[in-house]
Amino acid sequence: MATIDLTESTFSASINGGGIVLVDFWAGWCSPCRSFAPTFSAASEKHSDVVFAKVDTEAEQGLSSAAGIRSIPTLMAFRDGMLVFSQPGALNAANLEELVAGVQALNMDDVRAKVAAQA
Repeated sequence: MATIDLTESTFSASINGGGIVLVDFWAGWCSPCRSFAPTFSAASEKHSDVVFAKVDTEAEQGLSSAAGIRSIPTLMAFRDGMLVFSQPGALNAANLEELVAGVQALNMDDVRAKVAAQA
């Protein structure tokens, strides 16, 4: 599956649509972002069950601000509408595969219970 572009108007529906959504916050002038792009794209082709999305921080400054983006690239992972991972910096292919596997392996009932206990 190819990557999709998210905007402020499509972000919420995309992450709350169920399943796993990985979001790459990037900008065209960012060298690490450009280096990470082929890795992210290749992973999107391997994992048809995962949505791979990109947010152009220059075009979507409001969304980037709302998401608390302070450094790019920043990768966020959502599962069933919940943020389960957020980290600035480009990942290599092996680390990205490890992240996908880790998010797939999450027991979401346990995650929800831990979030509820913290609230």
